[in-house]
Amino acid sequence: MLQLFSTKIGRLRIIGILEGISLLTLLFVAMPMKYLLHNPDATRVLGAVHGAIFLLFVFNTLSVGVEQNWKFKTTTWKVLIACIIPFGTFYIDKHILSKLEQQ
Repeated sequence: MLQLFSTKIGRLRIIGILEGISLLTLLFVAMPMKYLLHNPDATRVLGAVHGAIFLLFVFNTLSVGVEQNWKFKTTTWKVLIACIIPFGTFYIDKHILSKLEQQ
């Protein structure tokens, strides 16, 4: 786990996992609390946290993509699209980012 902090792709993987967790928490915990329990407090807090992590993920993806010379059509767009799909960042981590880090 600590070796993930030593590379830019490793840090992107960590941010991706955090982004995926924040999206799932927002969708499956905060939104039901807002609409079923009429309590929007969790949505306000988790929405801001998720937004910050989302932007961090997008900027890091673009940064790593430029540094690693990723082709936009084959890699970068897949990683960017994954962050708006529930469970997408976990899929991308397993099928793309983990393989890129091993190279």
